[in-house]
Amino acid sequence: MALASLLILLTTAGYAVLCTVKPFAPCRKCSGIGVRTRGRAVIVCRRCHGTRARLRIGRRLLNNSRTIHAHGTRPHATDRKATPWQ
Repeated sequence: MALASLLILLTTAGYAVLCTVKPFAPCRKCSGIGVRTRGRAVIVCRRCHGTRARLRIGRRLLNNSRTIHAHGTRPHATDRKATPWQ
């Protein structure tokens, strides 16, 4: 049981480091090419918009958590005291 927990913890930590060091992964839909072919037509990939890379899920979660934390801790413009010269 302890070994399984340690393995899950190490895997999660490794994925977190991977998301920090290399936040973008090749697009799975177009295999990192940026375009898809349909018969003779060449179409820009809808998922990656031709950039050939997608943001990893772990990095997206990290960015969202940072945004939520920033909005919850930073003072808003309406919270500031009015100064006499404004």
